[in-house]
Order: sequence, then structure tokens, then C-alpha cells
Amino acid sequence: MNDTRYTDYGIALLRISLGVMFIAHSVVLKYFTYSLAGTAQFFESIGLPGLLAYVVFGMEAVGGILLVLGVRTREVSAALIPVLIGALWVHSGNGWVFSGANGGWEYPLYLIVLSAAQVLLGEGAFALSRRQAPVRGAVARQVA
Repeated sequence: MNDTRYTDYGIALLRISLGVMFIAHSVVLKYFTYSLAGTAQFFESIGLPGLLAYVVFGMEAVGGILLVLGVRTREVSAALIPVLIGALWVHSGNGWVFSGANGGWEYPLYLIVLSAAQVLLGEGAFALSRRQAPVRGAVARQVA
């Protein structure tokens, strides 16, 4: 039996939780916990340009908000995969478990898989992109 009545809700749950995670990693972690300047210093300490920290922060914050709202879900999820690949690279030498020193690489890899699934599944229920503005000609015909 293949009951798909709740599929859109499951997809929405994936989308919203993924968006909240990106918001948490950008705003809570990079902005409030480490500060953007501190995040930039960390990027520089591992050989990346400090400016890239601000780009990553912006992509995660804006992307997270767009995911929560359900706006251009497939595109946003795909655009965030390179950021996650960068995080995977950063954590690749720290071992498997994220709770280890400096975090492991399983969590960024898991987020890559979730983002790829979101690209394949789309936005799900409660997405703003599902609300379509009425066609002007159709509204004009109904009024007349």
C-alpha cells in the first residue's frame, strides 16, 4: 500500500528543518557565537579568504529563510550544496563524529544528502511558491 496523503507534509518538514538548520548555523553560530569577524579569522586560519566567511554567512542566512518560506526551494537547496561541500572539506580531517574535537565530517555529509533530497523533492506543503497570483485577464473577465 502506497499512501501518499501526507507526502507533502513530510517534504515540508524536511524543507523547514533544513532551513532552520541553515539559519542556526549562520545567525546563531557565525554571527552571535563566533561573530562574523571571528568566523572570517577562522576561514583565514584554514587558508580560505576571510571575505568568504561573509559570503557563506549570507548564503546560509538568506537560503535558510527562503527554505523556511518555501521560495525557490530546489534552486536554494542546490546553491547551498557547495557551501556544505566546503564544510565537509573543513571537517574532513576531524574524524567521523561531529561531537569530536573541531567537529567531524558526518554532519556536513548528511546535510549534503538532505539538500540533494530537497532538490529532488521540491517544496512540499505550506510553501509560498505554491501560492500563485491570479491572472489579470481572468480577474478582469470575472469582474466584467
